[in-house]
Amino acid sequence: MKKLLALLLVWCALLGSQAASVLQITDDRGVAVMLAAPPQRIVSLLPSLTESVCALGACARLVGVDRYSNYPASVRTLPQMGGGLDPNIEAVVALKPDVVLLATSSRASQRLESLGLKVVALEPHSYADVRRVLDKIGQVLAVPDAQRVWRVIDAGVSAAAQSLPQRVRNTRVYFEVNGGPYAAGASSFMGETLTRLGAVNIVPAALGPFPKLNPEYVVRADPDVIMVGERSAQGLAQRPGWAGMRAIREQRICVFTPQQMDVLIRAGPRMAQAARLMAQCLQDKAP
Repeated sequence: MKKLLALLLVWCALLGSQAASVLQITDDRGVAVMLAAPPQRIVSLLPSLTESVCALGACARLVGVDRYSNYPASVRTLPQMGGGLDPNIEAVVALKPDVVLLATSSRASQRLESLGLKVVALEPHSYADVRRVLDKIGQVLAVPDAQRVWRVIDAGVSAAAQSLPQRVRNTRVYFEVNGGPYAAGASSFMGETLTRLGAVNIVPAALGPFPKLNPEYVVRADPDVIMVGERSAQGLAQRPGWAGMRAIREQRICVFTPQQMDVLIRAGPRMAQAARLMAQCLQDKAP
């Protein structure tokens, strides 16, 4: 009887330890995802998530990424799974990942889950989202103190703000994310960065994080400074009415390279670098 009781106690202890090792993460869809152990084979289908995995020290666990994940340099050698919104399902399955990280807006979640894969959908749009998503990825990776990455981001943005002279405060800015034109509104993480730098976004939060604007809206707002990527910069003055805007007349335009735009438009570990790019623009171009 004593031996049987001892065996039962050992069995219960083993079950308890197994239960303790099971990870449960509730993703941005509100779906509870169970992982038997910290994943060692990860496919990431969103560049900001790829960068977050690497910032948390787990780059070596990545086995595949979307075609836009290009930082850090080591991920460029990994198999590409196509676009993050509509990836190559067969290619993802062939990698036999323990978990797939993707955006909530991706159309692939249900298909991948139906094929037996674990999917965690996360999509940061604001500073609060970035902080939360870092925590979630930290849980997935079983990495302690994921907030250390957030603290570096936050301190870097604050330092960029403190580096600016008083004269640039309240500079009115239009940030064009891409042609359309689509703008970074005040409620986006890019808009939040501008606010922390003391600038005024001409696109209010009420219009949403990345609204498509009528070009006349920008003309009427007449921003002091325009921030835009190389791909959208050509022909700004040829847009109806734009040649008369102060920023274009006085050449107060910051044109960012594709590599810089990658930094600026990703809500992730390089947001402090993005803040420095915006701060330099304000320093150089503010009236």
